[in-house]
Amino acid sequence: MAFEPQRPLVLDTRELARRPGQMVTEQVSVPAPDALGNAVIEVPAAEPMRLDLRLESVLEGVLVSGSVQAEAVGACVRCLDDVTYDVDVTFQELFAYPDRAAHHHEVAPVDDEEEIYELDGDLADLEPMLRDAVVPALPLQPMCREDCLGLCSECGARLNDDPNHHHEVLDPRWAALSQLASTPDDEKRN
Repeated sequence: MAFEPQRPLVLDTRELARRPGQMVTEQVSVPAPDALGNAVIEVPAAEPMRLDLRLESVLEGVLVSGSVQAEAVGACVRCLDDVTYDVDVTFQELFAYPDRAAHHHEVAPVDDEEEIYELDGDLADLEPMLRDAVVPALPLQPMCREDCLGLCSECGARLNDDPNHHHEVLDPRWAALSQLASTPDDEKRN
């Protein structure tokens, strides 16, 4: 089993050669593709991802099972501190032989939600499958810690550093009363 040097997530499955029952396992480290994440957290491009793979030749194609481990980075949605998140996701997908996929489309039309992965000759492009496995596993609102207090809405100070931080806020509706409450000595000074 070998990956294409120019495309590190494209796997050559010739070793299985359409012989149902054949199986190959491998552990590899590959660079992450671009934009493997969401708007707030992602696995940085070219960062190493560890893949534990098991490829099995079945009648319809090649069944790819395994797991991916990587480290995602982003920003805490409350205080904007850097956040790291350990990704450890399992997957199992069938990469259908092109003739089997065409037959499947004829006898059982696929709805738009279901995606069928197809082999391109003997090549399996793992990137779309890994993207479908990793991205939903990432947190939509990553936090540096569960009890993160965030930032002050008035001045932007980190509330984790000073939990008692606050501002004296005068309700503008009462501002006129503060002028009435001033003493004559205050007026003389002005």
